[in-house]
Amino acid sequence: MKKTLDMLKKISTLPGVPAHEKLVSQFIKGEIETYADEIKYDNLGSLIATKGSFGPRVMIAGHMDEVGLMVTQVTKEGFVKFQTLGGWFSQVMLAQVWEIHTKKGIVYGVTGVKPPHIIPADKRKDAIPIEQMYLDIGVANQEEALNLGILPGDMITPHIEFRTLGNPKYLLSKAWDNRIGSAVMVEVLKRLDFELKSQLFATFTVQEEVGLRGAKTSSYMVEPEIAIAVDTGLANDVPGGEPNEQSLGKGPQILLYDGGLIPNQALRKFVIDVAKEENIPYQEAYIVGGRTDAGNMHLAHGGAAGLSIGVPTRYMHAHTSIIHYDDFENTVKLILAILKRLDQHKVDQILAQHF
Repeated sequence: MKKTLDMLKKISTLPGVPAHEKLVSQFIKGEIETYADEIKYDNLGSLIATKGSFGPRVMIAGHMDEVGLMVTQVTKEGFVKFQTLGGWFSQVMLAQVWEIHTKKGIVYGVTGVKPPHIIPADKRKDAIPIEQMYLDIGVANQEEALNLGILPGDMITPHIEFRTLGNPKYLLSKAWDNRIGSAVMVEVLKRLDFELKSQLFATFTVQEEVGLRGAKTSSYMVEPEIAIAVDTGLANDVPGGEPNEQSLGKGPQILLYDGGLIPNQALRKFVIDVAKEENIPYQEAYIVGGRTDAGNMHLAHGGAAGLSIGVPTRYMHAHTSIIHYDDFENTVKLILAILKRLDQHKVDQILAQHF
């Protein structure tokens, strides 16, 4: 478990906002290159690791990017203005520490916020618009900021340490959305010790958080017949939340639907049957306000049978999020069990449900 935890720590703490996934991609390549038959890339930077040379084309993907920010301006007073990359809820951004990644190294900044002493009482409950926010990097003027190497376009990521919590299976870090999906596919390739009856395209996509862009280009290269996205799902087992099918430690979520996909029903039933046969715990959740890479993957060329599988995650799209180690393990087991059974006959059955 320690070796796997080390991998999870490394992959989640690497910086990689949309269009800046290179360090994550390089790490993943180093982890999997001895296990893949071939590694190739699309022109946006998505990494495609192939395994197997015959049978149906099965694409299973996790995206490498995380929500973050981009420098847009350094004011004359030395404050940094930014553009969000991915969806942020303004209230989770205030008074947080950030890392600005420059050519000269990391510069730390904090999201400036007025103290309550100078906010009128009737305004204290109002959410502050993101457009009014800035980063304070502790300099006196623009010249000092520029001397630190800060330039428009620089990547900004949350500053947070990886930690195991009170129960050491609860893992705190940034970027679980969706480094955990990428980590699942890294581990699947490492543990794949049987002969495949299909061609596996383990794909690590870019720019998911800004429109599933890498999923579109990579799936057009792969031309999948089966397209499964492994992403984070909602864990809502918190005070005031609804824990039903949305709990940490109760298994991967085989989604009923999300904002970009109504799954192929035969594929979904097949995956649930596999989970039951292997005694792998699972949940049947759905996501109203989000979508996964499967939303674009299943639309490539003539189309593919699509499905989204989620690893339950608390506090997504914030500085910190929490997952459960058992959910990671059981997602890896589920993907391996699916691959063991996916042959041409089964894929033909799944695709034939419409005819």
